[in-house]
Amino acid sequence: MLFNFKIPVLYFALFCIVTSCAQDKNPINPNTDYEIIVPELNNPWGFVFLPDGSILITEKEGKLIHYKNKVKTEVTGLPEIDVRGQGGLLDIVLHPDYHNTGWIYLSYASPKGSGDGSNTAIIRAKLMNNTLKDVQLLYKAEPNTTKGQHFGSRIVFDQNNYLYFSIGDRGERDSNPQDLTRDGGKIYRLHDNGSIPKDNPFVSTPHAITAIYSYGHRNPQGMELHPETGALWSHEHGPKGGDELNEIQSGKNYGWPKVTFGKNYSGTSITKSATKEGMEPPLHHWTPSIAPSGMAFITSNAYGDWKGSLLVGSLKFQYLNRCVLKNNKVIKEERLLNGIGRVRSINQGPDGMIYVGVEQLGIVKLKRL
Repeated sequence: MLFNFKIPVLYFALFCIVTSCAQDKNPINPNTDYEIIVPELNNPWGFVFLPDGSILITEKEGKLIHYKNKVKTEVTGLPEIDVRGQGGLLDIVLHPDYHNTGWIYLSYASPKGSGDGSNTAIIRAKLMNNTLKDVQLLYKAEPNTTKGQHFGSRIVFDQNNYLYFSIGDRGERDSNPQDLTRDGGKIYRLHDNGSIPKDNPFVSTPHAITAIYSYGHRNPQGMELHPETGALWSHEHGPKGGDELNEIQSGKNYGWPKVTFGKNYSGTSITKSATKEGMEPPLHHWTPSIAPSGMAFITSNAYGDWKGSLLVGSLKFQYLNRCVLKNNKVIKEERLLNGIGRVRSINQGPDGMIYVGVEQLGIVKLKRL
């Protein structure tokens, strides 16, 4: 394409600004900064605060780091981890009654089981002298695959100590998400010991995987309980556009790939419609895609009138997205820490402050100026 250089320079500059910003319409809030708490991490996929104030951090490359008194110690005793594409060592959470149980829960790409490659697994273990002990496998998705995409996988406990976790469609969009007899493209629910709740939605469905709680998902990498309603919220990656924010309900079908606001990466259509009867529409969607990862609600007073906001990390555009909510809808968004890097994980700490895991940087504390 040849430009007409008779066009005034000012108009050309404005054209460039508009087109370059068209990929992300959320405004920038410049009044934020950060303090590095844990430096020099490659991909802090998940992290948790222990009661003594130290932090356990999963590095996707297959390392579990215990950060205490400004010293990083690598925890031993991990199971075999297959670092493949988007897979590796993924999320980490503590049991709600960690003080009495000592259980730590981890998700990762496991090569155990049938077939070449790996698939998402959930374990629990106890930390003793920086070694994992009493490691117990609670769930392993089958079969393995050599594909490197869409492992999920976030872990959340609810108020009744039910354990929820997500597994992406593993690159098999036309076979896994809509099939209740296959792992992948699902959110699952277990008791804290790995047993199946009797009221799971598909326990009486012939041949269905009874751990499934909801289905029709693409690749959920953010999951959290709504602080007021207690409902489980999740977000997931769309393809080219169509990243979704959903309220997860028992037995519901969230549509992928039958319905989506996204397109194929080539630009061609995936579906004729973004909605369909019997399939849950998202509470909100991001088109263009922001590539969401990590998720946390601000429930403390540490950030003033931001209390109640939902925070979502953007891998693609490298910022922290603040969503203002009203009646279960996103009514406003803005970019915090714009350009900080690929935001992978988010947690509110025991002090009420927000901590963010950023690839190739570390864990930082959000500061509102």
